[in-house]
Amino acid sequence: MSPTPPARRLRLGLPRRMFAQVLLMQVAIAAGVAVLATGLFLAPLSDQLDDQAMRRALSIAQTTAAQPQIAEDLVSTRATADGPVQREAERIRKATRAEYVVVMNRGGVRWSHPTPGEIGRVVSTDPGQALAGHEVMQIDDGTLGRSARGKVPLRDGDGKIVGAVSVGIAYDSVRARLLHAIPGLLAYAGGALAVGALAAWLISRRVQRQTRDLAFSDISALLAEREAMLHGIREGVVALDRGGRIRLLNDEAQRLLGIGDEAVGRSLDEALGEGRTTDVLAGRVTGTDLLTVRGQRVLIANRMPTDDGGAVATLRDRTELEQLGRELDSTRGLIDALRAQDHEHANRMHTLLGLLELEMYDDAVEFVGEVVGDHRATAEQVTEKIQDPLLAALLVGKATVAAERGVALHLSDRTRLPDRLVDPSGLVTIVGNLVDNALDAVAGTPHARVEVELRAEGRTATLRVRDTGPGIPEEHRELIFTEGWSTKKPPAHRERGIGLSLVRRLAERQGGSATVDEAAGGGAEFTVVLPEALAEPELEPALSSPSAAQSTAEEESR
Repeated sequence: MSPTPPARRLRLGLPRRMFAQVLLMQVAIAAGVAVLATGLFLAPLSDQLDDQAMRRALSIAQTTAAQPQIAEDLVSTRATADGPVQREAERIRKATRAEYVVVMNRGGVRWSHPTPGEIGRVVSTDPGQALAGHEVMQIDDGTLGRSARGKVPLRDGDGKIVGAVSVGIAYDSVRARLLHAIPGLLAYAGGALAVGALAAWLISRRVQRQTRDLAFSDISALLAEREAMLHGIREGVVALDRGGRIRLLNDEAQRLLGIGDEAVGRSLDEALGEGRTTDVLAGRVTGTDLLTVRGQRVLIANRMPTDDGGAVATLRDRTELEQLGRELDSTRGLIDALRAQDHEHANRMHTLLGLLELEMYDDAVEFVGEVVGDHRATAEQVTEKIQDPLLAALLVGKATVAAERGVALHLSDRTRLPDRLVDPSGLVTIVGNLVDNALDAVAGTPHARVEVELRAEGRTATLRVRDTGPGIPEEHRELIFTEGWSTKKPPAHRERGIGLSLVRRLAERQGGSATVDEAAGGGAEFTVVLPEALAEPELEPALSSPSAAQSTAEEESR
């Protein structure tokens, strides 16, 4: 038999859900405030009721002492139960509902009292202050119990003190008034507590909806998981508030955008500056998988609005993928060129074999010389004008690809570029992109021609690529340099609209420019100016002086 599962113990404490905890705390606060307010109100209420009772007793005593007949009767009659002083005092007592109205002479002997047997006896409390001419208010114990008392001196017609009047209000009536006020006060406190509890419940319900009824521990765990996820994923995340200000950046987003934590709280325009990246993240450019270039990085951006009016944008780095795509394009172009050369080589081999079989040896030698001379002339023409090996190799390869596609690729007679490039790979990227675009534009057109001109003036390099294609409409001449903008259908392995954008970015990085205009005779002419593309030329030792020539001659003779 399986062991009996242990009984579940009752757990006492706060509930787990945030909604219940907030409601419980708010109700507790409302109840505490109601109890505190009630206590603070009751504490002075008792003192106020005591003061009101003493002032009432003093007022009755003053009114009684103000009657001159009582002073005359006190002096002219004896203290008896049926005397005029007793009758008047009882009338006043009943009319004012006081507990007692006592009239006494200067010796403290009572002339009136609610209990007739006390008449003629000395009062139980000291009347000295009243007989001395002072008015007294106090709460004290006497023969009738605890009462609120007022004592005043009794004067005759000449103003001489002949006795005193003491009036008492039963303290039980004061306590009864206090107890009578408590239920109403508690009712008000209960009503306030009910309103506070209702408000607490409404607020807690709103909190419940906004937090989706999660517990505090769940929220804490979610925050920890969010931080770990945001800073652990290899995708940039940018969170924006409804005002377009950055409120969150993960590590990858900081790396891709080239900004730091100081950008948090700032608008996109302040943190990133103007450009397509800012427009995409701000939602001014809509769509999915939008291409943008930030510095030297090609990014894919997606933006998702949030319920609070903000948005979350994700960024993926496609720089390496774009490079691989371009290398693939170059490889495909090279394969096409090799395939064409192979086909051409096979035809030439067949021709050469036929000439040899026909024993036309002189013609065979002449044919081989012409073929070798054509290729050599092309390479020599390029290397003579372009002294940088990377750029020369690129143009030789592009010439082969152009010939296969039926396009004539020429170097301008004005082309002269020394081997002093500061960033050869950057210029290779610029030339390769512009030549590829030109070949795409003229391929399949009659008399297709692309001309490349590279000139150096001091440290400035100027590149012009002209073609005989359809040209670029004037209204599109700035759009073509925008990331993601292209009139050509994208291939399967990558997006279009990156090449010309990179050309302009590389030119602007060196303080230069990239523009397009209409070429002479039609077509497009792209111009790239790079102010500091070349290094300073090294100073060569002058050999024109006689001493230098003599020393050189001596060294050669030795």
